[in-house]
Amino acid sequence: MQTNEIHRGRLIDHIQLVVRDLPASQRFYQAVFDALEVPMGGTADDYFWADELFVSTADSVAALGQLTGRHHLAFQARDQAMVDAFHKAALANGGKDNGAPGFRDYHPGYYGAFVLDPDGNNIEAVFHGAAQRSAPSVKVTF
Repeated sequence: MQTNEIHRGRLIDHIQLVVRDLPASQRFYQAVFDALEVPMGGTADDYFWADELFVSTADSVAALGQLTGRHHLAFQARDQAMVDAFHKAALANGGKDNGAPGFRDYHPGYYGAFVLDPDGNNIEAVFHGAAQRSAPSVKVTF
């Protein structure tokens, strides 16, 4: 048997959403990122990005002319107040309510809110509570 160490932390390298209306999406995500205290990484005429999320138009070189389907993305929040601020900012900037801020039965302390972005993607902000704050590296035996 071989033992491999697997790092748990940043599982996703990046996600790309290809959208119909880039200015509407940029307005929505800028408000969401501001509420979550995530800086915008960069912008151009056909895309913008922050952290691991890249959003572009269909005619962007990176998009290959195709819109992406509907996705569920969950962003981490520092606390319940940040989840609340996310929901409020999203609704004020083109988002549609898909689940008001509150506790969910997923695990103890799970506090989240859901909105649909201008393209219908289910966007969530979640605070996992103090008990769920860190995920250590684990060893897995194959």
